[in-house]
Amino acid sequence: MSTPIIRYVEALIFAAPQPISRSDLRKALTHSIFDSIPSTDIDDAVDHLQEQYREESFSFELVEMGEKLQFLTKGAYHRVIEDYLKQSKGKRLSKAALETLSIIAYKQPIVKSEVEQIRGVNCDYTIQKLLEKELVEIAGRDDGPGRPLLYITSEKFMDYFGLKNIKDLPQIKEFEQQEEEIGKLQDIEEQIN
Repeated sequence: MSTPIIRYVEALIFAAPQPISRSDLRKALTHSIFDSIPSTDIDDAVDHLQEQYREESFSFELVEMGEKLQFLTKGAYHRVIEDYLKQSKGKRLSKAALETLSIIAYKQPIVKSEVEQIRGVNCDYTIQKLLEKELVEIAGRDDGPGRPLLYITSEKFMDYFGLKNIKDLPQIKEFEQQEEEIGKLQDIEEQIN
């Protein structure tokens, strides 16, 4: 058995979206790389990789479940991964949150009533969620009646979207308009401007 076979087996197991069987490994390798591979070479490569990843210097191991192979994190790291996944759960933004956030980003500083006028719906809940996620922040109060709060994007917003400066946001003109969309680009620009 050669070292390249081991690395190909390792790469296939790593890249497979689901656990992969030894026969699927063999088929993939004989289809694209080698003319033929004895099944014992696949077995030897798997055994070598399982032994290699048992060492403490690796945080994951090669596990066989129901005759299929998969890399899994070792038990010692489950708690930190569980905590991370709990923290990152819910980091996706809903369509309403993205719409509200984009209005705030392009019109900042802006009061909630202006956001609601543009969106056409109440934005209390959405703005509250954006504040909790620290993507927007309160920048003070407007001078208008009732002195409503002014909202702007935060530093976390910049990090979340990979922006160095608010001026890095795409211009409205850069968005492509599809023929099937309701409304005209000019109408949308007028509401934002």
